[in-house]
Amino acid sequence: VAVAFGKFTAYLIPALNNAAPIFQNGGYKITWIQILAIGVILLLTYINTKGVESGKILQNVFTGSKIVALIGLIVLGFLLVKTNFWSENMSFGWDAFNNLKTDSGGDFLKSGWESISGMTIMAGIAAAMVGSVFSSVAWENVTFVSGEIDNPKKNVVRSMVLGTSAVMILYLLVNFVYLNTLGRDNIAFAANDRVAVAASEQIFGSGIGTVVMAVLVMISTFGCVNGIVLAGARVFQTMAQDGMFFKAALKNNKNGVPEKSLWMQGIWASILCLSGQYGNLLDMISFVIVLFYMITVFGVIYLRLKKPNLERPYKTWLYPVTPIIYLLIGAAFCVLLLVYKQQYTWPGLVIVLLGVPVYLFINRKKEEPV
Repeated sequence: VAVAFGKFTAYLIPALNNAAPIFQNGGYKITWIQILAIGVILLLTYINTKGVESGKILQNVFTGSKIVALIGLIVLGFLLVKTNFWSENMSFGWDAFNNLKTDSGGDFLKSGWESISGMTIMAGIAAAMVGSVFSSVAWENVTFVSGEIDNPKKNVVRSMVLGTSAVMILYLLVNFVYLNTLGRDNIAFAANDRVAVAASEQIFGSGIGTVVMAVLVMISTFGCVNGIVLAGARVFQTMAQDGMFFKAALKNNKNGVPEKSLWMQGIWASILCLSGQYGNLLDMISFVIVLFYMITVFGVIYLRLKKPNLERPYKTWLYPVTPIIYLLIGAAFCVLLLVYKQQYTWPGLVIVLLGVPVYLFINRKKEEPV
């Protein structure tokens, strides 16, 4: 996410893109965009070591700015758009098409649309959902800081319901703007797959539109990085409590925050920025994320059966219908990716399985006599 901040900053400061790499060895290189990303991570890590209040204020400011900017984009998308493509795009109804035909240069042909059906549609939906999963993956992050929230039984549930609902509504409205502003070809063949930039250029003009979207993404990604820094360090701390991570990550500083855990997370994130593999990592773990979500949802059913008298401050709506529906959709998503998008699944599974011997080793040490 921090690298995305750097890339869109380069829209406003072209020198970041034009500057020679700081280091290059074959296909591997370190650029100023990556250095900027590391700077953002370290800055936000430092701010969050000053206490939850510091991180909260920053998060509120950037989340508020992001919401205002998105609402502005939605409203102006309705008012300023010159050509309306909504009816044309909706005229396809439930029909589905793909376009995989290319010319001699490898470019897709805009006349290459073909009707598709059956499993091809399902595979396409699963592949498209990879990005959708990542766009909403932080919905559960508030649970990481539940120990530092007033009245967590009430406020954690409220924040998850309200936050998820607000994000869903904003996403739907923004996508409506895209479908209203861009035709099918413009969506499918947007430069560098940046549909948002293409829509913004249609609304505001080519020059202004690029700047508007760059600023919007910068606000969004900066706030997102802060939220991840704020919540993610608590995961390291909880792992340390369970004996699954370095004990140093367990302690809070005088400001009541896990400072060492924050810096460990910041250093690891900085290393990932230099790896140049962020996009690949996201693709690989999308399957794993949904798999673990399914395990968590199954845990709701399991606990209802095994511990029916457990205190439940929140009860699942329409239980057991909703968790079963989620499990069925999640299973279909994972199976389709296993079959049709193996580059997303097997590497991610391998990364997770690498943790198994570490887990067994740590637990073996616990069982040894003192």
